[in-house]
This record gives sequence, structure tokens and C-alpha cells, in this order.
Amino acid sequence: MTEPIELKLLSESRLDPKTRNGLVTYNPSIELFAGAVEPKNLQIWRSNGQIVTKSSQRGERDTVQALRWKADGQFLAVAWSDGMVRLMGLETNKAVHQMVVGEAGKHQVTCIGWARNNIGRRLNSTPKGPATAWDDITPRDILPGGNKTAIDLPRELTFLEVETALPKLSPLPASGGSGDDMFVFTTRASLDFLFRPFAPQDSDKVDVMLVGTADGQIHVSIYDSFVIGAFKCVPPSAFGRGAAIQLWHHASHPDLSTHMLVFKPTGQEGAATMYLVPMDLTFIHSSPVNLSLLASKTTTLQKLLRYVKQVQMHMMHEWQSTRELPTRFLNSINETLGSSSERYEMTIQQALYHSVVTGHTFPEVQEWLVDQLAERGHKRWDKAVVSGLQALRNLVHENFLPALERIGIILSRLLGIARFHEWKAEIGFTSAQITRVMDIVSCLMLVGNKILLLVMEELEHFRAFSTWLRHEIDRLASSSSSSDELSEKEATMEHGKILEYIQQYMTASPLRFHLSSVSAEHSQSGHRSADGGSALLELLTKQLKKIEAGQPDENPFTQIEFLCGYMGEKAGEIFERIAKAEQRSVRFGQPIAIDLKGDVFKFDIMMSAVCNSETSQGLTYTAITMAKEESSVYIFRTTMDVLNGISGAVTAEVSSVILGDGKILDLKFLYGDSLLVLWLAKDQPLRLIRIPHTSQDLGYQPYNLGDKPTTHVLSNEQVTSIFLNMVVPYQPGFIPAQMEVKEASSERGKIPPRVCLLGADAQTYKVFALPEETFGGAAS
Repeated sequence: MTEPIELKLLSESRLDPKTRNGLVTYNPSIELFAGAVEPKNLQIWRSNGQIVTKSSQRGERDTVQALRWKADGQFLAVAWSDGMVRLMGLETNKAVHQMVVGEAGKHQVTCIGWARNNIGRRLNSTPKGPATAWDDITPRDILPGGNKTAIDLPRELTFLEVETALPKLSPLPASGGSGDDMFVFTTRASLDFLFRPFAPQDSDKVDVMLVGTADGQIHVSIYDSFVIGAFKCVPPSAFGRGAAIQLWHHASHPDLSTHMLVFKPTGQEGAATMYLVPMDLTFIHSSPVNLSLLASKTTTLQKLLRYVKQVQMHMMHEWQSTRELPTRFLNSINETLGSSSERYEMTIQQALYHSVVTGHTFPEVQEWLVDQLAERGHKRWDKAVVSGLQALRNLVHENFLPALERIGIILSRLLGIARFHEWKAEIGFTSAQITRVMDIVSCLMLVGNKILLLVMEELEHFRAFSTWLRHEIDRLASSSSSSDELSEKEATMEHGKILEYIQQYMTASPLRFHLSSVSAEHSQSGHRSADGGSALLELLTKQLKKIEAGQPDENPFTQIEFLCGYMGEKAGEIFERIAKAEQRSVRFGQPIAIDLKGDVFKFDIMMSAVCNSETSQGLTYTAITMAKEESSVYIFRTTMDVLNGISGAVTAEVSSVILGDGKILDLKFLYGDSLLVLWLAKDQPLRLIRIPHTSQDLGYQPYNLGDKPTTHVLSNEQVTSIFLNMVVPYQPGFIPAQMEVKEASSERGKIPPRVCLLGADAQTYKVFALPEETFGGAAS
């Protein structure tokens, strides 16, 4: 009998409330785990059971349907019943990205797969003929001590991050935004997390997310949030006409752009038949441009567009707040003047102008200033306008213009890619489209600087007006003894600015030409004019000249709401074209069906790869235990050749083992050489059995649909003597309901490989360390 190894308990938690439907998952690189709890909440705990964050949606019935951590542990994908998959970052409990995968309550998410692929290198990319190594042309005296450092200069230039030299974007105020992004950009930690610079070491990698829904759709996205599109796999007629299937599980290997999808018939809990379908993502293998560069720039551009949209909302909110209270005050006195028989045609603008020029104040205005407005009302007016204009100035200077600068830099990178690959349709966009968006950014920069100047001017003029207004209130309310002091104050006032404010700013600020809301009708009209062929910057310049000349012009080109919306629309067209170009490079390979004449109880799947200079071979291992055969484990091995990212014919083999009279509680693959089986036999401790599934000793046999394979029957003693077995220490009464295994990680400190067990009570959660000398990270 092989000497058993007792696993070391890393942590034990009692979750309150209970997890729902077994939806709990451990972070691959940090000691955190997340779970869905009753009735509609998501919680993240530390390994000691301390709650880190709670999250829920606004809908009364919104529930969590699926969870998946990103490979590096930086994001958690959460599928909600409102048809959205939201990505939560480690630094915030708010969703930093969200993707629509279906209608609320109609399309349940059945599976989330999230994997990392290495980007393929094309064989013809190797230069032909004699080549000179970089080391041979580097002068020895350039570097200290004559040392030479091998540098790939084109690569270094390709991934040069200019944005890191710019000041960081500033957080937005907590109030004033709108929509799902209202709080995403409000903290420094959240901004730093969202706009992390591109890591050169990740330049040959791309993260792929697949989300399966109950209607059979597979939603594919890359680099966290760039959506490629939705695809539907239709099983061949040999598997039954009209059969509806849904995604059940997913497996991939970093060196293969072909992923293996596991489908089951729609609506079945424990299906008797499963379908293994290769999904070829050939754009990963043979993208004409570096996919990670293109994906990182486009997703960063998407985030910046969201940021600018929120800044625009804040700017409009702050400007409206500067107008709201003064407008109420002015409307009140205008109604009084309008009802006066002597001054029914006079406005407060004319009355105040009269007071500044002549020093005489009409009785109605005097009563309004002294009795209604008074010192308290003036302070409120002054605070509303000054604080609003200062906040608006800060938003433009610290948020709006810096974000536009970053957008311009990214667009210039995309423009270079478009010009270099102009003749290739695979990239999906043209230099003309990028130039169009850059034209809109130029317009926004012009309008942003215009707003900044107007805000500074209005603030300067208002301060002069506010000083005079307070002086006027005090003068009218004061006794004759203080008139000399008030006269001295009046002598220092800038009457020209006061009159200019009353005429040009008080009732109709010039900022209205840039910060007003645009109706849908005017917006559509502006879109038609902007799409008519003329440069948008030219149209904007013409409208600005008309405004300066006092001529009426209803075009919306000077309004930032229109410009931001137009920029988002044109950028969205580019994203859509890129996605469509990649969609053409997605295909489903030859499916294979597995039917063991009984319902599946537990299963897991993994892929390994054998790569050479010509072709790659993908091996998929699927381990299954049946509901009515609690001691049996079936291991299917499917083999396919992958040439230029396209999978070929699939062949299947199977091995079957009966593990004594013990019960298999769960099974999972770890690394490329271990199948871990959670096994409980009578009068024995709970054990974790390691089956080397790649070993030829398992006696794999060819498999055809419906075949019942020859079974290797082992006694309990043979199970513990043939296979490495590990004792799982636990208290009586603890029965594991499900198992999850995680590889060792050194992302944030050294963490050993782990096995995570959730009890049948849905509350007890135990994490054990696997022996590193045995599971040190075997190569797949």
C-alpha cells in the first residue's frame, strides 16, 4: 500500500448566509474566494472567512447564474439574470466592465470560460536569406563593461507606452454622473486598476472569454471586454434533427487557438449525452497585426470613451447647477416687474443695468434685494455659481482634456496600424475611419478649451457682479452712518465687468452653446450634416464664427453632448468592424458525442498540446462519473490535428476504472498529468486519489458512440497501492459536495497548489494545500 500523504489545512470558513447552487470559486492567485449567496447577492471573502465586499443588482429578482475568475485573478466575471455579465475588479466592488449576453430573465447563462492563449507566430514571418544578429551590430563601447543586451528594437517600439509619460487621469466626483458607470471612475484605486499600462511581457498573450447561454449562443470576447460576437453551434443531423444544445463546460490550452466546448441537450440537469465540439479561433493564430496590441488599445479606447461620457455628464450637471438657483431668483423678480403697472415691460436685467449706471434702484428691485434676496440669498447665489464654475473648470482641465489627449494618442497608434495594413481586410478598419474619429477629438479639444476660457471669463465677471450685488444690498438696507464706507467700496468696483456680466452672462451664459442638452431631432440632423462629407472641424469653425457674430445657428456641432455621442458612434462602428473581421475567423470543428447510457454525476475536461514546426496536435481528456455508477470513472481521450489554427478530424478513445467500493464525490484535472478523484470508501478516511490520466497503462480503447468500454476493476487496497493517495483530514459530519483545484501561484506571493472543498451544507468551506514536491507545476 502506498504511504498516504495527509493534506495540510490552509483555511476553513463558515459562510453565512449559505452559498446558492454551489456557486463558489477560489481566486487563482490571491487568497480570496467568491460566491453567490441568498437571495440575490454576491460576496467575496478572504481565506479566513472575513467578508471583503458584497454586491447586488437593482432588480428585485436579479440572481447570480455563473462565476469565473480571470487566469491572473485580477477580474471576476459574474453572470446575472438580467442578461448581463459584469466584470468586477479587485480594487472596487463596482462593475468595471459589462457585456450584454441576452434579455433579462430569458437567456440563462450556463457557463463562463475564461482562458489565456499564446498568440501564434506565422511560419512565413521568419526572414529569408542571411540575417545579421543584433548582437553583431551593437558596438561594444556603447554599454558599460562591453556587455551586450539582446534587444528586439521593432518589438520595443511596437509596445512603447507613450501614455505612461502623461499625468494620471483624475477621479470624478461621486455625484453628478449617471448610468452603470456612475461610480466606476470615482476613486484613485479604481482608475489605476482600470488604466493599468500594457505589460510588454503579455504582448504574446490574449485572454479569451466564452459565455454560453441557454438558447445555445456562445458569446466570445477578448482582452477583458472587447466583444467579438455571438455564435451558435448546430449539432449535425446524425445527433438528432432539431436537437437544441447549450454550453456546459469549456477547456483550452495556451498553445492552441482551438478550444474544446462541451455541450449538453438544452433543459437537462444531468445529461446522459454530451457533445465535444472544437471551436477554432484562427484570428489568435494568424492575426495580421499583433492581437494583444490591437485588443489592448481598443479596450483602453473603450474605457476612455466611457470616462469621457461620464465627464461630459458631470460638466453639464455642474453648469446646470450654476444656473438653477440664480434662475429661480431672477424669475421671481421678473414676475414682480411684469405685474407692475409702471414697469410691466422691464426685466431685472434692465433694472440692474439701470442701477449700476445711475445709482438709482427701482422700489420693486429694492424690495427684492433687501427683503427677498438679502444677505442669505446672496450667499447661496454666490456659492452656487462660484463652486459650480470652479468645479466645471476643474473637470475640463483635470478630466476632459487629459482624457481626450489619451484618446488622440491611441487613435494615432491605430492610424499607424491601419496605414501599414491598409490592403488587408482582416484588420477590419481603415485609416479614413480613424481619421474621422480623430477629427471629432480635435473638435472636442477645441470646444473644451473654449469652455475653459468662457468659464474663466464668466467666473471673473461674476465675482465683480457678486461684489456689487452685495454692496447694493448693504447700501439699500444700511443707515446713513455707514454710507461713507460703502461709497469707498463702490469706488474700487469694476463697473465695466459688472455691466458686461449683466448683459452677457446673467440671463444667458455663452456656455449654453456648449453645455446644453441636445434634442434627439437636432442630434439626428447634426449626424446627417456631419456625415454629408464636410470635415466636422470645418462645420464647427463656421458655427463658432456665427455665434461670435450673434447670428442664429441651430446646428449642434458646438455642444459637447452631441460631439461625445458622435465620437462614441463612430468609434463604435470601428469596434464593430474589427469584431466582424474576427468573426470571420471563428469556426466549429468536427463534433463528437459521448453517451454512457446514464446521467452524468460529475465531470471535468482539460486540454494538452503537442506542437511542432508544421502542425499541432490537441489532446482533450474528459473524466466522467455516472450518477448510478458511483465507483466508476470514465476517461475519454480525443485527438485532433490543428493546422494553421484549424482543427481536423477528431478520434476518441476511452478508459474505464472502478475504484473499489468507494464513492466518487468529485473529480478534477490538475496540470497536464493528474486527475484528482475525491474518494470515500467505507471505514476509510476521505482520500484524494491521483490518477495519471496520460499513462498508457490505463489501456485506452477506441470509442464509438454507444460503446460500453472494458472496465479495469480495482479493490480498495489496489486503489491505495497503485495510485498516489492523500488523506483529507475532516471532522465527522463534513461531507464534501463539490471540489475545485487551483495551480500554484506566485503572482502575489507564493501560494501552493490547492484543493477547495464546499460541504454539503453549502456553508463549510475548506482549503487544503497539495504537496508541492508532487504537484510542482507539471508541464502539460
